[in-house]
Amino acid sequence: MFIAILGRQSHLGLAELERVYGSASRFSGTSAIVESPIDIQRLGGSLKAGRVIMQIPRASWRQVHTKIVHHYGDTWGALDYKITLGISVYGLRIAPRDIQRAGLELKKVLKAQDTSLRLIPNSSVELNTATSHHNKLGLSANKVEVLVVQGNDGSVIVAESTGAQNITALAARDQGRPKRDAFVGMLPPKLAQIIINLAAGQANTSSTILDPFCGTGVIPQEALLLGYDTYGTDLADKMIDYSQINLSWARDTLHAHGNYRLTQGDAMTTKWQPPFDAVACESYLGQPFSAPPSPSKLREVRGNCNHIITSFLRNIAPQLKSGTPLCVAIPAWRSTDGSFTHLPLTQQQELQALGFARIPLTTVSSRDLLYYREEQVVARELLVIQKI
Repeated sequence: MFIAILGRQSHLGLAELERVYGSASRFSGTSAIVESPIDIQRLGGSLKAGRVIMQIPRASWRQVHTKIVHHYGDTWGALDYKITLGISVYGLRIAPRDIQRAGLELKKVLKAQDTSLRLIPNSSVELNTATSHHNKLGLSANKVEVLVVQGNDGSVIVAESTGAQNITALAARDQGRPKRDAFVGMLPPKLAQIIINLAAGQANTSSTILDPFCGTGVIPQEALLLGYDTYGTDLADKMIDYSQINLSWARDTLHAHGNYRLTQGDAMTTKWQPPFDAVACESYLGQPFSAPPSPSKLREVRGNCNHIITSFLRNIAPQLKSGTPLCVAIPAWRSTDGSFTHLPLTQQQELQALGFARIPLTTVSSRDLLYYREEQVVARELLVIQKI
């Protein structure tokens, strides 16, 4: 059994796990359980992954502390190499000093057996992703992060990390690309991963991912890095030029070895050349807002976005085989009370009229598939659908 520590918007990470691994279950507000080994570098919505080594029913921190000291005192006794250990605790009401006490007690036990232990200090009860990544925790036998997670049912899982999100690589892929364009939007690579995974699911890596709104090529780039072939189109010749430069850079610098095609085309009228097996894209999001727009302005922008995206779906539907999956990022607008205004096309009857149905998810509601930051008015709603 394996556990994932979910990202800031946990619904997205949970849905991604379900699509990639076939099933997943929420364990706590910040975590999910999967039966298969988790490849953290393929996921955009999870921060850390780990292999479960024990599950304790309704345990206190003192009981967990004791079990960790006993387990690793036995496991690491008389090793001939130094262990680097970090401990992260999720859900239990303790202070960082409680974790340090457990670590120091284990260090004392191991010292008596001639095993050297280096403890990573906790400034908070959970090590942040940067600390885990930079210390290479979970990537070798002598660099260990113990994840302690209290579930919604009160039970506690203790897991050994198998790695954290590679924030250095993500930043390099985002900021190091030779061509970026703030006007058309900056799609974070980890969100691109989520969109691709929600679309492709468990597809094998010989599949081709189509992005009909490819922009500067973030989704095609991430698809290549995940092992897929990719096919990108965009209305603007400039964006195709930018994508070509960026994908050439990704091939040379990031060793993205898949095949890619790029052509100019309007998503509302283009006839795409097969084959392609899944569609992953960020569609037209409308104009940005720094504050919620007036009702009349919102009606105007919402109507325009709905027309463009509906026209795209109507155009692509007859070009898809039945069952072809899509994940389309579309706009949703947040009001001052925190509620969202969605596009009319997201209604079940509207989707059916266009030839699509939502892909059922057991772990989350489709309305919860929203990506946004607290200060943002325009959120990205991830529409996960398939051709009927």
